[in-house]
Amino acid sequence: MASQIPGSPGSTPPSSAPNSSQVANGVKWRFPPVHPEGRKFAAIAAGITFIAFIWIHWLTWPLIIVTAWVAAFFRDPVRSVPQGDDLIVAPADGLITLIETVPVPRELSGEGGLGDLPVTRVSIFMSVFDVHINRTPISGTVTRVVYIAGKFLNADLDKASEENERQHLLVERRDGVRIGFTQIAGLVARRIMPFVKPGDMVAAGQRIGLIRFGSRVDVFLPAGTAPRVALGQRSVAGETVLAVIGNPNPASGISQ
Repeated sequence: MASQIPGSPGSTPPSSAPNSSQVANGVKWRFPPVHPEGRKFAAIAAGITFIAFIWIHWLTWPLIIVTAWVAAFFRDPVRSVPQGDDLIVAPADGLITLIETVPVPRELSGEGGLGDLPVTRVSIFMSVFDVHINRTPISGTVTRVVYIAGKFLNADLDKASEENERQHLLVERRDGVRIGFTQIAGLVARRIMPFVKPGDMVAAGQRIGLIRFGSRVDVFLPAGTAPRVALGQRSVAGETVLAVIGNPNPASGISQ
């Protein structure tokens, strides 16, 4: 490959990395911007609210709340991605609801895929209150993007991974290690939007798509790699380390 992947060994650190002055002065909180994909929905909600303000006054405040929620749903916060050659970062914000050994989805199996042996799947459920911008778990080249039409069952159900509308993605590192992950539409989700296509080079934590409204993302870990998260833990896309490639020691957690 002629160009380097941001965040890979030997590459120039991304511009979002904190410089010495930022470290010295700390980081200040700022309201997350609304992703361009969501601005039209926020504008529609605001327009309806304005009409209600003129004609149906009692609806104004409920619609203001709805407009604020729509804008918040499409928020796109900046994330500080941990750097490490073998780190697998979470592709989604949400709750770790399932960790289990499963067959490789046929869309990600075979030659050039994840193989045919069972793999560990980590499922992250996103509620309608979570950030819905999804990010790539590792740096590499996108080698597959496969969309499958399907149902809109509750994304928290195990069978949603096989029956719901979904999109499979496969990213391959320079050394040949591959990570597959799947965006799954949920009960009220009606569209999966990709930001990448096969052949694109991506950096770990880079935005790769979003799902409207409430959904799930499954990550398939390579052989010999155990999850470093526990059931019931909340993940932060681009920041939480799901696993370390080649580390077979799983993490354990206690709910308290």
